[in-house]
Amino acid sequence: MKLELGRVESYIHEKLKREKLHFVLIDPDDVTPDVAGEIARMSEEVGVDAIMVGGSTGAEGDVLDGVVKAIKESSSLPTILFPGSHGGISRHADAIFFMSLLNSTNPFFITGSQALGAFTVKRYGIEPIPMAYLIVEPGETVGWVGDAKPIPRHKPKIAAAYALAGQYLGMRLVYLEAGSGSPKPVPSEMISLVKHVIDVPLIVGGGIRTGEQARNAVKAGADIIVTGTAIEKAGSLEKAREKLEELNKGIKG
Repeated sequence: MKLELGRVESYIHEKLKREKLHFVLIDPDDVTPDVAGEIARMSEEVGVDAIMVGGSTGAEGDVLDGVVKAIKESSSLPTILFPGSHGGISRHADAIFFMSLLNSTNPFFITGSQALGAFTVKRYGIEPIPMAYLIVEPGETVGWVGDAKPIPRHKPKIAAAYALAGQYLGMRLVYLEAGSGSPKPVPSEMISLVKHVIDVPLIVGGGIRTGEQARNAVKAGADIIVTGTAIEKAGSLEKAREKLEELNKGIKG
């Protein structure tokens, strides 16, 4: 039986046939619904391809719902949940990265939280997109919260082995994560080797603050670039828009 892709995953694959993609990550812990809506609106105007919502400290309930609803009201971009745990699920989102933190030392983040959240995803009718999630040094907050054993920056082959294992386990995306606010993005050598061995789209995020860094990640082989902290910390909505334009230009040329 051939597996049919959902609407959001099909959208991602169709767009990837034409260009590299830019996803903006909004953390409900860091922004109000009004600001989240404005960032989503500007993102769509600039040419961003999707909005991710979530964070490693796990905003849940009304806080998460409020931000997702504000994003949906301000933008027509797909809204994809990026949950820190099984509590990070909102019925208002279009899809969820149903991800396993493969290099966690704690089974809870590999399969436990996923089992606890599975029925909620099904009940809400949210589109699940299976994803292998890998934490690269330094890992920052998400590495600490997720009990990860971060992949050393100078050991790209370890990342490639985990990524290929994720693909063989049936995951349809691989995400290399240096951690939100990381002083350095994922190394180009690691991106290149991972992309060389896998056949599924490669997402790269964490520490990407400039158009040049985004461009380097794309040149190395990233299919989708995730940015967030650089936009949220821009200082004003006007500066956030300038940062969005700079990053998007780096990704799409």
